[in-house]
Amino acid sequence: MMNSVSSEALDSEVRAAYLSAEDLKLAASLLYQAYHDDPVFLSIFDGENEDYEQRLRASIREELSAFWQAKQPMVGLYLGETMVGVACLNSPNDGVTSGRYWHWRLKMLLSAGYFSTKQMIEKEQRILDAVPLKKFHMLSFIAIHPLHQHHGFGHYLMAAVNTVLEEHPDSEGVAVYATSEKYRAFFQDTDYQLIEQLTVGDVSGALMIHYREQGV
Repeated sequence: MMNSVSSEALDSEVRAAYLSAEDLKLAASLLYQAYHDDPVFLSIFDGENEDYEQRLRASIREELSAFWQAKQPMVGLYLGETMVGVACLNSPNDGVTSGRYWHWRLKMLLSAGYFSTKQMIEKEQRILDAVPLKKFHMLSFIAIHPLHQHHGFGHYLMAAVNTVLEEHPDSEGVAVYATSEKYRAFFQDTDYQLIEQLTVGDVSGALMIHYREQGV
């Protein structure tokens, strides 16, 4: 049981690593569970619709495929050999833009539909336009497996995200859009500052930034 594992033992068993191609399917499953009830996706893909889950799964698959093809940073958190968390970032070197991959847009159109794809692109652009930085990472996805939540793994994962930031000296920080008070509190606890409360469509969320430490 997780509660019986000491913090010292946990430290030795937990590791973070960039995802391999074999990890993508498991990462997609983790993200699907994490974002199933997210207000943004419920709005974009119409949570009342009977094909909501199918469209959400397709969207996450295509997002991860686009991240992989463009060699964007995708970090997995492992307890032993078990993946317990994942975080996906857009790198500033490749330009964080809503129209970043035409093949992604085409696949999204086929799997999620025109209206959902258009909404997703507009949502992303609205958030990016509000970030007061020139070069930055965008934390697009983050998830901890439901069975491993509330045991500190989220902080391990955010430490790995900070390592990605340190590996890119031209990046000014990491931005994230938190759509619930729970996530806002979590990011606040990991040194993210509230920039503004941002409404995208009919969803309100907190735009937050972790700034690069001076000299790092």
